Amino acid sequence: MKRTPRTFAVGDMVYLKMQPFRETALGVGNPLKLASKWYGPFKIIQTVGTRAYKLQLPPKTLIHDVFSVNQLKKHLGPKAVPNSRLPMVTPDGKLKTFPIAVLQRRQVPRKSSEGDYDVAVPQWLVHWDSLTPEEATWEDVEFVQGSFPDFKP
Repeated sequence: MKRTPRTFAVGDMVYLKMQPFRETALGVGNPLKLASKWYGPFKIIQTVGTRAYKLQLPPKTLIHDVFSVNQLKKHLGPKAVPNSRLPMVTPDGKLKTFPIAVLQRRQVPRKSSEGDYDVAVPQWLVHWDSLTPEEATWEDVEFVQGSFPDFKP
């Protein structure tokens, strides 16, 4: 009702919104809250129907190259500095992220399941693949070892 129709032309440069996949990727919490959710810009190479566009994505990208107009934002300005570093995704659309290093270790106090006393819970500062070391997140050791049994820090 109060929406402005978005249309693009073949050859336009657009940014791709990938946040919905990224939020669920790391499991506990929302560690990438302030991270950018727009990737690109990418060139539109074909119109698919009235509400979808085919983008020119980098080679070996594992995501489908047709996106709804809701996931696109037009690039403004004469110059475009492309950021082709798209996240790797699994066939079901989840971000394929795995730990590559433990940068620090700590123990945080938490209430026990009975709530009577504090328990020291070990945590790791995990450097994730496809993210920079500055984007490393604190994760419970139990979560990391359970989710990534092949990871040996």
